[in-house]
Amino acid sequence: MVCLGNICRSPLAEGILQEKINNQNLDWSVDSAGTGSYHVGQMPDPRSVAVAHLHGIDISDQRARQFKAADFDHFDLILVMDDSNYNNVLKLATSEAQTRKVRMIMDFVHPGSFVSVPDPYWDDNGFQQVYDMLHTACDKIVDTYVAV
Repeated sequence: MVCLGNICRSPLAEGILQEKINNQNLDWSVDSAGTGSYHVGQMPDPRSVAVAHLHGIDISDQRARQFKAADFDHFDLILVMDDSNYNNVLKLATSEAQTRKVRMIMDFVHPGSFVSVPDPYWDDNGFQQVYDMLHTACDKIVDTYVAV
C-alpha cells in the first residue's frame, strides 16, 4: 500500500487489509510506504488512527517508511492511492515484471477507471470517506485473490 507520506491513506489500507487477512486466516503479508520521506519513522496521522479505531482496527503501531526499489522484490502487488503515487513508484521500476505489479487500489472497485483515493491530510472530514473507499477496495482484493 503506497501513498505520499505513509501517514494517512496507506496505513489505513494496510490496517484494513491486515484485518481481513487475519479474519480469513490468509497466508499473506501486507505493508505500507510513502513515496516521500517527509514522515519516515512517524506513527500514522491521529485522524487515521481514530477512524481505524472507530472500526475496530488498531494501526497505532505502524511507522512511516519510504517506498524503495527493493520493495518490488518483496511484494507481488504494489497498490497505490493516486496517479502521483503511481507515477513515482513506476519511476523506480526496472523491468516490465515490476511495472505490472503496480496498480491503483481503486481499480479493484472501478476497473480501468484510474480512480484516486483522495488525500485527507488537509480535510479533517475526509478520513471516513477514505476509510470507506479503502474498505471496499480491500474487500474486492480479497474476493479477487481468494478462491470462494
